[in-house]
Amino acid sequence: MPRYTAEDVKAMVKEQDVQFIRMQFTDIFGTLKNVAITSEQLDKALNNETMFDGSSIEGFVRIEESDMYLRPDPNTFAIFPWRPQSGKVARLICDVYNPDGTPFEGDPRYVLKRAIKEAEDMGYTFYAGPECEFFLFLTDSEGNPTTITHDNAGYFDLGPVDLGENARRDISMALEEMGFEIEASHHEVAPGQHEIDFKYEDGLTTADNVMTFKLVVKTIAQRHGLHATFMPKPIFGINGSGMHTHQSLFQNGKNAFYDPNDNMQLSQAAYHYIGGILKNMRSIAAITNPTVNSYKRLVPGYEAPVYLAWSGRNRSPLVRIPAVRGNATRLELRCPDPTCNPYLALAAMLTAGLDGIKNKVTPPPPTDRNIFAMTAQEREELGIGSLPGSLEEALTEVENSELARKVLGGHIFERYVEAKKIEWDDYRLKVHQWEIDEYLTKY
Repeated sequence: MPRYTAEDVKAMVKEQDVQFIRMQFTDIFGTLKNVAITSEQLDKALNNETMFDGSSIEGFVRIEESDMYLRPDPNTFAIFPWRPQSGKVARLICDVYNPDGTPFEGDPRYVLKRAIKEAEDMGYTFYAGPECEFFLFLTDSEGNPTTITHDNAGYFDLGPVDLGENARRDISMALEEMGFEIEASHHEVAPGQHEIDFKYEDGLTTADNVMTFKLVVKTIAQRHGLHATFMPKPIFGINGSGMHTHQSLFQNGKNAFYDPNDNMQLSQAAYHYIGGILKNMRSIAAITNPTVNSYKRLVPGYEAPVYLAWSGRNRSPLVRIPAVRGNATRLELRCPDPTCNPYLALAAMLTAGLDGIKNKVTPPPPTDRNIFAMTAQEREELGIGSLPGSLEEALTEVENSELARKVLGGHIFERYVEAKKIEWDDYRLKVHQWEIDEYLTKY
């Protein structure tokens, strides 16, 4: 990640003929927002003088508390490569502050910074690497998205079967121009489904990168006449899209999860982190999997992890330990999906893992059998629980969780739960096509 100062940003804006800068921030539901300024206003922006109306952002503040300030992070400066190269457009990711100069507790980026500070106080540096899957769909004659896939390809297929190959290539190139290190790009299991993996970074950079990734994917797809969606389960009967998240802790420059003397070459910190994840996962599922549709993906049979177990061998449990060791030792949490707010989700995962370390939570023995093939009785005998089965169930869990309240802070916790309850009720009260198909002629 580049290390820029405010003076570096000013110099690059001048040298690169940047005319517009988007001051970006994220609301509590993971939606990217921005205030656009001209280059003439850059000095003011870098002096933290850019104001906006916080009452217009869902979940932020009431109208009588509306004035808020954006403080840009110079390290996040990047030029949009798809915009005109004369009078370029760039962005700066911002933190949100109150008028009195204190961080706004409803800013998701601040929530993640707070969790990272807890890790640092324990002597750890947090790293994460997400695998963001998405679908590319055709659009109709008016440019509206359909759920018609653009191909019939499968896992790792190549063109000409994979018609999204050109879009995926252009997405990867745009990301690289914005400073990403792309590690892999391929077609996923389902028709129209894709994955582009970028290198792991520290937790805050990773969350910033997820937000940038979503913007780039949607923008470039649109330029190819396609609609990109990160909806977890847009089509019944095929695999959904996840955001498997690799996580590790470093201490004094070394991977704190690695112990060459252990039979699995995992440290006690790694085992306790796994224990913390499994202990708290039901409590934070509404954060890592925040939509009604999230739980249409989290069902057995489509490679989606729903069972609270871990393994160093297979992919059916919730937590997998990839085979690589040394400084690359890590765990992979397989339930999050890309509709989550990455700042809140990473903060929740990290806090859950740290809870395991602080309280020395011992995980159950690894489950090296295919859990999907087990009966309910076999899972019960092994003590293997499962994730919530609906957003409603997940909200009940999060409401009763002190850890979730600690992660989110009082401001976001209250507003997040309230909004998600409204979302669930809106879904619950509507009549859906399945009900028409099932009951209209039967009764």
